[in-house]
Amino acid sequence: MSTTQDPPVTPALHKNEILKAESNFLRGTILHDLADASTGSIPEETNQLMKFHGVYAQDDRDLRSQRRKEGKEKAFSFMARVRVPGGVCTPAQWLTLDGLADTHGNGTLKITNRQAFQFHGIIKSKLKPTIKAINQALLNTIAACGDVNRNVMCNPNPEQSAVHAAVQKMAQAVSDHLLPRSRAYHELFIADELVGGGEPEVEPIYGKTYLPRKFKVVFAIPPSNDVDIYAHDLGYIAVVDSAGQLVGFNVTVGGGMGMSHGQLETYPRLANELGFCRVDQAVAVAEAVVTTQRDFGDRHDRKHARLKYTIADRGLAWFRGEVERRLGFTFESIRPYTFTHTGDRYGWTDAENGTSHFTLFIENGRVKDTADYPMKTGLREIAKIHQGELRLTPNQHLMIAGVTPAARPQIEALLRQYRLDTANGSSTLRLASMACVALPTCSLALAESERYLPAFVTELESVVESVGLRNDAIVIRMTGCPNGCGRPYLAEIGMVGKAPGKYNVYLGASFNGNRLATLYKPSVLSADLAPLLRPLLQDYAEHRQAGERFGDFVVRTGVVKPTGTPQDFHELKHV
Repeated sequence: MSTTQDPPVTPALHKNEILKAESNFLRGTILHDLADASTGSIPEETNQLMKFHGVYAQDDRDLRSQRRKEGKEKAFSFMARVRVPGGVCTPAQWLTLDGLADTHGNGTLKITNRQAFQFHGIIKSKLKPTIKAINQALLNTIAACGDVNRNVMCNPNPEQSAVHAAVQKMAQAVSDHLLPRSRAYHELFIADELVGGGEPEVEPIYGKTYLPRKFKVVFAIPPSNDVDIYAHDLGYIAVVDSAGQLVGFNVTVGGGMGMSHGQLETYPRLANELGFCRVDQAVAVAEAVVTTQRDFGDRHDRKHARLKYTIADRGLAWFRGEVERRLGFTFESIRPYTFTHTGDRYGWTDAENGTSHFTLFIENGRVKDTADYPMKTGLREIAKIHQGELRLTPNQHLMIAGVTPAARPQIEALLRQYRLDTANGSSTLRLASMACVALPTCSLALAESERYLPAFVTELESVVESVGLRNDAIVIRMTGCPNGCGRPYLAEIGMVGKAPGKYNVYLGASFNGNRLATLYKPSVLSADLAPLLRPLLQDYAEHRQAGERFGDFVVRTGVVKPTGTPQDFHELKHV
């Protein structure tokens, strides 16, 4: 007797896939919903599409309870992210954004750890004027969010000026090539109308449903790994010959930070080395990697939709073969390279072309004025006279780049006048710290981050002072949730929000960014964080080897034992 088997059940597409397919290339009902003055918000479907245009709908979570009691809707506003390939902008562009922060935002500028700008607190009626003004400054918010390639990062190398120029050029080329081709952004935010008729619209790289999830590209120039190259979907490591010329890139794929608490099928992952490509092959490599992920990424489970899971499931050899098939050539072997750190070099640095650069510490990337520290005003005055570039760093700081010897005295005078030079007197601990935005605007935040990290660092400073580590840089990062926007899993000390006032503590990442941290203790009350770390820092001060970093020390001594398995991030394994 023969039997029949039911065919395997094919998982349903995620609802976002249907939304994208039916959106008319990201238009949806955005125009109609933005014109609705009866509410400060927009429907969730429209919010998903708005992300592709660089905009998130948010509300002030500090005000939720009171407004609920008053019978009012949430204090809705929007965050707009400005795409800045390589983090390089002009002083004129800075001045435009500085002004928009005051007239249309909450009075502050946020420098992100992916070298972009963010405006917070934009009310609905101000959103389109804000984006139009950004475009008039020759910047835009296109693809700063959404299931597409996002802002392309590039090491803002302050010393190797010629190499930086060549690598920045490639970062811009990859960014331009991977932009969505939909005219929706221009029609919705610039021209104020939808254009009917004409040639049928196509997305030659993305198609109608774009990517399964976000995609991130970075360029690094050794020995600096400030872009955290192993944390991203696609990375290019510059290879320079003995004459100082850029000859190509070592390519990495499959990194990603995001996970969900308690879900072992989600985890941070380091990128793999794919191979070496020449400079003239870099853009083609980007397209081939993106289209491979487009065609094989998971469109059913968004928590399993990043490139890291595609490679983990199918294997690096399969992925390399598929990419090479699309390219029509094979990768060469990885060329030698060395990374030594992930941080910034603060203060003045001389470049090989005769100019100099000043890197200013901006705590957690928040540019604002306070009563005793008029940072925003000072940077505005510098931008009015500066003739070079302004470069956003991957650690949320700012480089005043390309200062000529003739202009340097005037820049130095303004730095002193507005006390911007004194910020570099911060402790090495603070200079190596970083936080995501979290509360009150991020809807995913489980705990504080940007608002709490400065106070925590102050508390920890007293600890490192007491154990004799005053001059030691230890990379500290804090995020309000496990999605990893602040790259906490690549910090020597990482704190990830678990609940209000509680954090999972991760230890043991490498100082140069090539090893992930491991969960050391979950659900630690904020008041207990410094006491938890004190004995570890004391032990490190007394028993470290010459030149040994804190992350290496806790691994060598068995405080944590990274194995690279999902359990390293979800379960308490070592105390």
